Amino acid sequence: MSKQIGLLRSVVTVAAAVAFIVTWSSGFIIPAYATVDVSPLTLLVWRFVPLAVLLLAVLRLSGAAKGLNIRDVRTQATIGLFAQFGYCVAVYGAVAAGIATGTVALIDAVQPLVVAVLVGPVLGLRVRGAQWAGLVIGAVGVLLVVRSQFGSSEAPAMAYPLPAVAMVCLIVGTLLQRKSAVKSGVLLTLTIHVTVTAVLLLVIAAVTGTLLPPASASFWLAVALTAVFPTLAAYGLYWWLLRRVGITALQALLFLIAPATSLAGSILLGEPMTVVTVAGFILCGIGVAVVLTSEARSPETTASSARKRDVAVREAR
Repeated sequence: MSKQIGLLRSVVTVAAAVAFIVTWSSGFIIPAYATVDVSPLTLLVWRFVPLAVLLLAVLRLSGAAKGLNIRDVRTQATIGLFAQFGYCVAVYGAVAAGIATGTVALIDAVQPLVVAVLVGPVLGLRVRGAQWAGLVIGAVGVLLVVRSQFGSSEAPAMAYPLPAVAMVCLIVGTLLQRKSAVKSGVLLTLTIHVTVTAVLLLVIAAVTGTLLPPASASFWLAVALTAVFPTLAAYGLYWWLLRRVGITALQALLFLIAPATSLAGSILLGEPMTVVTVAGFILCGIGVAVVLTSEARSPETTASSARKRDVAVREAR
């Protein structure tokens, strides 16, 4: 019974990781289509405001907010300010400015290396040599994947810091969440993050005159897609996987976002795809495999797995 439980857990985790990669990558591709004739701020407002209303209603009906205090709300609101509001605004601004989706994803994918440096002093975790090797291999792969895209867009130079801003915002949000003592469920976490983002976007859009949406069906289709995939699915899976596989393994999975985005950009947007790109895909896969294997064999993970296995056996009895 314990073997079946372990196998099921592994299958669920792998499926969630694949879904995370696909849905997170969609957050780069959909805006490239949707912000051609519309302000990215307009799309963001209507992506988040209706979703916030829906999530608040679900939260109230489900009773998932029971026992929540002001301190927990303040903590999660701060995390959402960085991980969702800051990240999404910067990414949408970069894509709308004309930076290739793979290039945006490349700069975003540097995040795992930065986190690997910071988890020691900030979280007191140890990054092993094999994990460093995997992260470096993955970084080289990402660089190869998007190498052909540099200089292929007409985006102004001042737009290129935006993906770096997005990366920093997500790093800050991730470290705050990992370091926080607040252990709220995914639904509650997502609801607070989306609501904070919606309120801020609503105010900014009203002030800048970008609140009114166009009447086109394509705009509302983009709104629905971005609400479901990059927001509900991708962010929900991000926080779920952070608890499930740990911060280092999750950051390693982020290396696959750039290859996935570049592949989609090549098929859907006509962005460059070369032999060098394919070589980058392979290196990214190797890097992720090294990090995940090291994570699975670590003493901390082994001990944790043993404890969970013992619990599972007791429950099976």
